[in-house]
Amino acid sequence: MRGKRILLVVAGGIAAYKTLEVIRRLRDAGVSVRCILTRAGSQFVTPLSLAALTGEPVHEDLFSLTGETEMGHIRLSREADLVVVAPATADLMAKMAGGHANDLASTALLATDKPVLLCPAMNPAMWSHPATRANVVLLESRGIHRVGPNPGDMACGEEGEGRLAEPAEILAAINRLLTMAPPGSESVGGGSLAGRHALVTSGPTHEPIDPVRYIANRSSGKQGHAIAAALANLGARVTLVSGPVHEPDPPGVLVVRVTTARDMLAACEAALPADLAVCAAAVADWAVDGPALQKMKKTPGGAPPTIALRPNPDILATLSATGPHRPTLVVGFAAETERVVEHARDKRRRKGCDWILANDVSANGNQGRGGAFGASENTVHLITDDGAVEEWPTMDKDQVAERLAERLADHLARLRRDTSGRPENPGGPIFP
Repeated sequence: MRGKRILLVVAGGIAAYKTLEVIRRLRDAGVSVRCILTRAGSQFVTPLSLAALTGEPVHEDLFSLTGETEMGHIRLSREADLVVVAPATADLMAKMAGGHANDLASTALLATDKPVLLCPAMNPAMWSHPATRANVVLLESRGIHRVGPNPGDMACGEEGEGRLAEPAEILAAINRLLTMAPPGSESVGGGSLAGRHALVTSGPTHEPIDPVRYIANRSSGKQGHAIAAALANLGARVTLVSGPVHEPDPPGVLVVRVTTARDMLAACEAALPADLAVCAAAVADWAVDGPALQKMKKTPGGAPPTIALRPNPDILATLSATGPHRPTLVVGFAAETERVVEHARDKRRRKGCDWILANDVSANGNQGRGGAFGASENTVHLITDDGAVEEWPTMDKDQVAERLAERLADHLARLRRDTSGRPENPGGPIFP
């Protein structure tokens, strides 16, 4: 990262003290740091502390007579290689989502043409509030990156998801963003998928029952994340829409984190158009119809609560539907516990996708090694649009991903040759 430049926006929150360690370690790595300190942020860290660590003046006022004679908010936002917001408060993220620009921080964020990394920190109830969740989905659909928040004890005495990511996590995210190809560009080094945009879904969805309980499944996200990495390695620009997982972000991939099926569909639609879509996420089929706003309490001798369910949106069917933004190739996954190939073929027809990969997630599946969820290996059957079934041997999930990525690249190349009547140009667009 040596020689890179970061604009750090420090907003209001007790976790702002962690940014001092982030600055120190960035400076040790040869990164120059400039700081914007919001009025609320100055209640937790001082301009003097930030200036001493960065060796640069700290910017606080949008109407600075010295800075704004040269349009300082524009220069600050444009001269950096990356803009980092730590801590990112619910208020500042709401301003970003709404396009507000009423102070120096929000104005610089609206004016920047550089990647932005959010490091949220707030009370768990604020983080889980539908308004905050909607703002996060919207921002990530626009290409904003995020690390955290983490679960744990909060300064307010409550416990839950809302802690600022640790300095090491923030530094790792900064390093990844400073070394990845910018969104919208071809991956460095070309490849058989250079110039293509791939959309991948991964992991489970969590459908809330109340503020502390949810409906989910056992998906780990290993296979979806491996597919995203394999497509990026072949040169594709990849948008990975991921449910809650513990898998690290694949390098060079734009990751949009979501929680519910509705969030995932919104993020997928926002990522279109795409040349290909691989729906590897295990999306919950149902969600609670009207989740409780407070924790449901168990009473002595009381009956279990009755939970009404409603169907979730069908992401695979939606992406497969005919329309101006339908990907050229849509691939689904069928996690089955019996009659695997038969059910997968029926699912491909019902959903309207081009290909589907079926795997046995029963206790006896995966060649007797147990279900594929959470495992390092997978045994899949590829069913194509002509009904042919390819029986793939048991492989680790990285190998499955690499084989699938090669098949996708070959298929897109053949489609181009069939429609254009001339050889494929790996670096050019899909259509003339």
